[in-house]
Amino acid sequence: MDRILSLSDAFVLNNGVRIPAVGFGTWQSPNGEVTYNAVIEALRSGYRHIDTATAYGNEESVGDAILDFMKESGVKREELFITTKLHNKDHGYENAKSAIENSLSLLKLDYVDLYLIHWPNPIKYRENWKEADQESWKAMEEAYREGKLRAIGLSNFWPHHVDAILEMCTIRPMVNQIKFCPGINQKIVADYSREKGMLLEAYSPLGTGGVLNNDVIISIAKKHGATPAQVAIRYSLDSGYLPLPKSVTPSRIKENGEVFGFSLGSDDIEAIAALENLDITPARNPDEITF
Repeated sequence: MDRILSLSDAFVLNNGVRIPAVGFGTWQSPNGEVTYNAVIEALRSGYRHIDTATAYGNEESVGDAILDFMKESGVKREELFITTKLHNKDHGYENAKSAIENSLSLLKLDYVDLYLIHWPNPIKYRENWKEADQESWKAMEEAYREGKLRAIGLSNFWPHHVDAILEMCTIRPMVNQIKFCPGINQKIVADYSREKGMLLEAYSPLGTGGVLNNDVIISIAKKHGATPAQVAIRYSLDSGYLPLPKSVTPSRIKENGEVFGFSLGSDDIEAIAALENLDITPARNPDEITF
């Protein structure tokens, strides 16, 4: 990970698209002024990768912030990387086609850089999730070929869900976005996704704040002259994940992007990976979600 030296440095997806190595997450940020201010602050602080989703309900505010930032800064659209995701209610070919167009409209963009199926087995499609995922993927491949999506991928997919896409796709998934942070290590999912050529993105890399008071994290932070949040984000990077930290506080937004002046040693990574029973919500089983 030594090559990742700034917020503008990038990983390369399996289709050759460059994706900035730290993204700014917007989960649990409501549509309106709070999200708008957080996103524009992140962009002003140097983030070039913004992650949203239809389910978050904030695509409109994210889009407004992106457009206003480009106007004020002169930064061009191609310098930014915007991700959004298919809502659980919108699986299937026609639904997904409409959902993609709706997201583009709300974001006020001609294309998004990455589009993900948010969950593989939502409750609405529990009886035919595989067919619904495959039909959604067909719509995504079509939009990809039309230039509306620069990359397509998955989120919260376990190996058997990945297999359902791989058995029919003509364009292989480029990303699997999963929950990963100190105390949560989805090794089977991660290993399988990497084996199939996908980059792993880590949502909730701070455990929604639940890892920041851990003594091990605090000790490692002191050793490196960093904050606990910076250590948790660096843990994702040094473990080969693309982290998506979220905050609405300007000082923390800036702090979360300043993770390039140090790297964790193998002893640090092993100590963090061994952490258990932290005050964080476990990763959900996608076959048991109720939404």
